[in-house]
Amino acid sequence: MGNLKKKRRKKIAKHKRKKQLKLLRHKKK
Repeated sequence: MGNLKKKRRKKIAKHKRKKQLKLLRHKKK
């Protein structure tokens, strides 16, 4: 159970990072 929660947290972090990259790209344009 604990392991699953850790994995899920990593996935969420990856998703947030992708969103930030998209936002940065839009600002540059």
